[in-house]
Formats: sequence, structure tokens, C-alpha cells
Amino acid sequence: MKIKYLIVLLCFSFLLLSLNSVSFLEQQKKNEKVKTAIAHKQTIMNQKLAEKGLKNSNFQLMVVAYKAEKELNIYVKKKEDKTYQLLETYSICRLSGVLGPKRKEGDLQVPEGFYHINMFNPNSNYLLSLGINYPNESDRIKSDKKNPGGSIFIHGSCVTIGCLPMTNDKIEEIYLYAVYAKNNGQNKIPVYIFPFKMEDSTFTNYKKTYSQDPKLITFWEQLKTGYALFQKDKKEISYKVDSKGDYLFE
Repeated sequence: MKIKYLIVLLCFSFLLLSLNSVSFLEQQKKNEKVKTAIAHKQTIMNQKLAEKGLKNSNFQLMVVAYKAEKELNIYVKKKEDKTYQLLETYSICRLSGVLGPKRKEGDLQVPEGFYHINMFNPNSNYLLSLGINYPNESDRIKSDKKNPGGSIFIHGSCVTIGCLPMTNDKIEEIYLYAVYAKNNGQNKIPVYIFPFKMEDSTFTNYKKTYSQDPKLITFWEQLKTGYALFQKDKKEISYKVDSKGDYLFE
């Protein structure tokens, strides 16, 4: 009886080892929509990376979005580097809500702040989707405590209620970049979402437009600090969140 138990235990252990040895990329390739994305976009992806001196086996990824401009930028770098370079700019095909952060379930708002990808969904109803970790630490303090909302994605199908929707053609590219980056060991792919491109002159105009909402202006001033740091160095932003939910930058 003990021998049979040991044999079963050994078989189970070998099975676990086998599953653990399968890469994230290989797991994703089991899905037909990911296979299709690879067939459509692998060559294009490799070419774009090569133009930046990168290979699909040695890069990391960052996503930066601007709501007012409906723009989503993909940045890349070598794993050992700190500085990112712009790879591609995509159009966000539709947005719900208005400028300003998401603060509760059902407000139709697209979040604003500093996030990362926390989910890969190759079985999405919107072709392919990448989950964003809203509510983040800041949102959990500043947003509605009972119903802050959630399920925020970058996805296909060009429909949205608070997400960042792309065309099906472009989500295949973006999803594939994210899959390869995670396969390269990048467990937290940064996603920075700004209300607009926060240059001084632009921000001055928005401050006038939203002068009746000082709380929003104060929040945007925090985002602008992060925006300026990223524009200056093109590095991942280092920050903390204080007890009020405010961003503090290092």
C-alpha cells in the first residue's frame, strides 16, 4: 500500500514539474485567438523590435495612455536597461466618461493614475484583453469604499464602459507584446494613464477650464509630476502612496 502511494505521489510530482516547466508563452499559445494573433502579428512585432535593436526574447514593455488625445503608446527597452524608447503609437478607438479619475462603480470613467497589467484574458468577449489593477492603492483610499468599480481592461472590439478599447487588429499586436514581455520575466508591466499630455501650457488651459473643481486640479498636479519625470528620463516612475491616497514621487 505504501509503495502504491509513493508511486502516485511521484507521478503527481512529475506532473507538477512538467506544468511548471511550460512557459507563459506556451500556455498562451494553447488558445486559438492567441495562435491567430501570432500568425497575424509575429513578423510585424519582430520587425518593429528589430528596428529598436531588440528581440522578442529580451525586451520589457510599458504602456502610456492619454485620454483627451485618445492615444496609447507602447514603450520598450532591453531587460537590463532602465530607459524606455517609444515603439508604437495606437489610437484608442472610443472612450466613455469625461476627463478625471474613476471613483465609483458605474461612473463610466476611465481611471487616471499609475497601474500595471494584472491579467491576461485570451478568452475575452472583446477578442483579447489585458487587465489593469484598478483600484490601485491610491484609488482604494480616494474612491468609493463600498463600490469603487473594477474590471478595467485594454481590449478589442472598439466598445467600452470605462476601459481602453482598441480595434481588433491593434489589440492583437498589443496583447502579443505583453505576452512576450511577461514571458521574458516582466511580472508587472507598467500602465500609466494621464488625462491629457500634461505639458505646462496645456495644463494651464485645463486648469482654467476646470477651475471650479480644485480637488481635481490638485489630483492632476500629482499626475503632472509623474508625467514630467517620465518625459524627462523615460524610466519607470518610482512613487509611494500616502495615507490620503496622494502620490509621492522619489
